Amino acid sequence: MRSGSRLGIDVGTVRIGVASSDPHGMLAFPVSTVNRGDGDVAAILLEVHERDVVEIVIGLPLSLSGRDSASTQDARDFAQRVAQASAIPVRMVDERLSTVSATRALQASGRNARSSRSVVDQVAAVIILQHALDAERTGGHLPGAVVVPLEGR
Repeated sequence: MRSGSRLGIDVGTVRIGVASSDPHGMLAFPVSTVNRGDGDVAAILLEVHERDVVEIVIGLPLSLSGRDSASTQDARDFAQRVAQASAIPVRMVDERLSTVSATRALQASGRNARSSRSVVDQVAAVIILQHALDAERTGGHLPGAVVVPLEGR
């Protein structure tokens, strides 16, 4: 297992959930919710700098069948923007059911959907990042796929 903190990102159309890991890459925890729009990438990069992050893990929303969903290209475009602006690797990992799992976990803890909207995004980011950390630790390989910044953009 590589050492160093990672940042986990759940990209939504309105909000972006952000999670981080400990420096040993063992445990993910919620960090913040960033509003989508102007300054969203800058806010992510500020977290990268403040937490001395070595890698960014962004969820790739696929359908249950593994095909692209309505949100897939949006997440890829956001990951490309982050990769263009970042000096550290950006990876995309399968995030199927992360938001559903986050919502269920919050409901089980007694929180209703209305009061949990911004927290759901953070919990989804935790689930995405923890899955990537666990996959690397147990499988011995890096999770997902590296986002290669496009040249000339």
